[in-house]
Amino acid sequence: PQFGWHAPAIIALFAVAAVAFAVFVIFEARRQEPVLDPRLFRSAPFAGAVLTAIAAFAALGGFLFLTTLYLQDVRRLSPLDAGLHLAPMAAVMAVGAVASSRILARWGGRIPMIVSGAAMALGGLLLSGLTLSWSTPHLIGVFAIFGLGAGAVNAPITQAAVSGMPAAQAGVASGIASTSRQVGTSLGVAITGSILAANLHGPLPARFVPASHADWFLLAACGIAVLVLGLVSTSRWALNTANHTAARYEATEPKTPAMTH
Repeated sequence: PQFGWHAPAIIALFAVAAVAFAVFVIFEARRQEPVLDPRLFRSAPFAGAVLTAIAAFAALGGFLFLTTLYLQDVRRLSPLDAGLHLAPMAAVMAVGAVASSRILARWGGRIPMIVSGAAMALGGLLLSGLTLSWSTPHLIGVFAIFGLGAGAVNAPITQAAVSGMPAAQAGVASGIASTSRQVGTSLGVAITGSILAANLHGPLPARFVPASHADWFLLAACGIAVLVLGLVSTSRWALNTANHTAARYEATEPKTPAMTH
């Protein structure tokens, strides 16, 4: 916040990150056994799973960061009371995860992704109207809506990441999806924190509500992104790209000589 977005140091760090990313992709594309094979991203379900994990967990990370500030620093609740306000959300997340897995096993990943994205988008939109006078049942109800979306997204992310991948790369695909969750959480906290700090003109307890409006809309946008990605990555076109990617990958992989006795 002290430097601003246009400071030379900030711009230089963004440039270094962009160059490092480009060099990493070029280097990995030329390796015979890369840590992360860029060819995997030709599969729309896999690429969609990575983007979905980043968007969903950016929303979850930002949500937990903002609600913790709101409950403890604005509403002046103790850590125990703040945790109790979030406990119903955790319960809904657990139920949503179980229900999502069963729906996924029966009907595929499209329905859980749509439900997840819609619930997170609705939760973010409702939270954009947050005030200091919201009652405890009001808070818990909105938190639960958001929690339903956060819980339902996990199973379809993993399923989409490994579906259509070569058998030898299934573990890598699952690991990348898991890493994407951590990246999303880190980005969510960093971005929502930056937006809050930029809009915070005064003490946190008094100015949090107006300063956080843009953040809640950002979380809603992440939910919409999850919904759209769910529709695209489960389409027939996306499944065809997954099959094509797996076939091309296996065709170009070196064959291991058969062992002789």
